[in-house]
Amino acid sequence: MSSSTRPTAAALIIGNEILSGRTADENIVVIARKLSEMGIDLSEVRVVPDVEARIVEALNALRRTYTYVLTTGGIGPTHDDITMAATAKAFGVPLVEDPQAISALEAYFTPAAMNPARRRMALVPQGARLVECAATAAPGACIENVFIFAGVPEIMESMLDAIADALARGPQTYVHTVSCSGLPESMIADELTALASRVPMIDIGSYPTFEAGKIGLSLVVRGEDAVKVKEAAEAISELIRAQGVEPEIREGY
Repeated sequence: MSSSTRPTAAALIIGNEILSGRTADENIVVIARKLSEMGIDLSEVRVVPDVEARIVEALNALRRTYTYVLTTGGIGPTHDDITMAATAKAFGVPLVEDPQAISALEAYFTPAAMNPARRRMALVPQGARLVECAATAAPGACIENVFIFAGVPEIMESMLDAIADALARGPQTYVHTVSCSGLPESMIADELTALASRVPMIDIGSYPTFEAGKIGLSLVVRGEDAVKVKEAAEAISELIRAQGVEPEIREGY
C-alpha cells in the first residue's frame, strides 16, 4: 500500500526489560496506529538492549533510511538510562544540560527532591529541541529526524501527541475489517490471492484467530482510496458467504 507520497518511520524500542520478557511492549501498537492515521508508514521496528554501541548502530542505520525515527525507553534517571547519551554519540555531538529542561524539573520537584539523578534527566544532545508532554516534567527530545520518547506507555503517547503537528503527513489511510468464525483461511486463499492481484494499491492482510476452541478469520483491508477499500472489503465478504459463513464487516481495525 505504501506510495512515494507517504513519509516513512521506524521505531527503536530500547530496553533490556523488553528483550528479557520482563516487560511486554505496549508502545508499538500505539505508534503504528497513530502514524497510520497521519499517513505515515511505520516500516520497521527494532528492539535493542541498553548497550550504547547497539543503540548508536541502530540509530545511524534507521535515521538514514526513514523519514522519522521514534525511540522509546532509556531516558530516566538511572544508570541504564543511556538513550540520550547514545543519541548524542550517534550524531557526534556532546550531551549538554538544557536550561529549559532544568526549569521544568525545578518547577516540578522541591529543592530537596531535585537530586543529581533527577538533574540527569535535563541532559540532551547538543542542538536537540525538547519534546514536552503533559504527563511528566521530564522532557523527551528531537534532533533532526530522531524523536526520543519515554518508555512508559502513557508518557510516550503524550510525547507522540505533542510532536504530531510537526510531522509531514501523507494521504489518509482507510481501513475496513472483515471477520468471521468457523472458516479457515485456506478455504478462500486462492480467491484472496486473485483479488489482491486485481487491487495492487490495496493492502489485504489475512489473520487467523482461535477463540473458545473455534477457528476464525480476520481480514484487514487498508488503502488510500476509501471507495476501493470498501469495495475490496465487500468482495471479501462475498467470498466468505460463498463458503456458507456470514461475515461481519466494520470500518477500522
